Amino acid sequence: MLNLTEILTGFGSVAVLILVGWLFGRSEIVDKKASFTLNMVVFWIAMPCMLAHTLATADAGAVFGAPFAVAAVSALATAVLYRIVAAPPLHQRGADAMVGAMSSSYNNVANLGIPIAVAVLHDATAVVPALIFQIAFYAPLSMIILEVLTRRGRFSIRATLTAPLKNPIFLAAMVGLFVNATGVSIPEVVTKPVGLLGQAAVPMALLAFGISLHGMPFMEAGRSPRRAVVVASLMKLVVHPALALLVGWAAFGLSGKALLAAVVIAGLPTAQNVYTFSTRFGCNLEQARDCGVVTTLACLPTIFLFTLALT
Repeated sequence: MLNLTEILTGFGSVAVLILVGWLFGRSEIVDKKASFTLNMVVFWIAMPCMLAHTLATADAGAVFGAPFAVAAVSALATAVLYRIVAAPPLHQRGADAMVGAMSSSYNNVANLGIPIAVAVLHDATAVVPALIFQIAFYAPLSMIILEVLTRRGRFSIRATLTAPLKNPIFLAAMVGLFVNATGVSIPEVVTKPVGLLGQAAVPMALLAFGISLHGMPFMEAGRSPRRAVVVASLMKLVVHPALALLVGWAAFGLSGKALLAAVVIAGLPTAQNVYTFSTRFGCNLEQARDCGVVTTLACLPTIFLFTLALT
């Protein structure tokens, strides 16, 4: 179990890198395109290298065991809870309610999850169960539901189900697990540069996030469904990790660092993919966007409190 000094150091490191990025963006030395470019480098190169390199020597059984089940159950339970309890009073139906449910339960695992897991838990593999669940199961399921509810645009079940095979982070995870399971020997001339590129993932991701925060609009009067944003954000940052804590402890007997990892990952902010999906189907764009911003700004304090409570 982490001690208080390690916790403070981990969160402090994340906060400092984000602040540096924000100051860099505010200085206008670079424009908003810098954040996008950095994110693309992280998404397509650095983070896949980190995951592949780390998973190649990780405990594969732990990835698909209880942590995977906790990630799946807590996310789906939060989404269902939003749809049944929160959506009716907010006068949300159909696709709008579905986007609200995703805003309360779909984690920003890749962009912020990996840096936070490395900085706080010292373990990049902690995000893999949630990552695989979301990319391979939650995203295709959500796309199918939104298509049925909106019935607009061209839709292909085959394209939706094979989408994970086009995601570099998912593919890197699969490569790492394959090397782990088969014991294939990889030459050092390959592993060395892969490891070096992977080390760049965390600082670049956090700098890119900090740059993107400068001038980011949200909660616009007359456009944003503010009550829905607040409700979904609270569910994402409080209810979702609380359910992960309950499910992990009561149903799967997790404790110590394993339980902490499940709760920290569940407490991550709403993923940008929710906004991407809402844009694709033309529904509830404002809530998806604003939940992403609000939960991203507020996630460090809430994750920090959950971490202190479990330490």
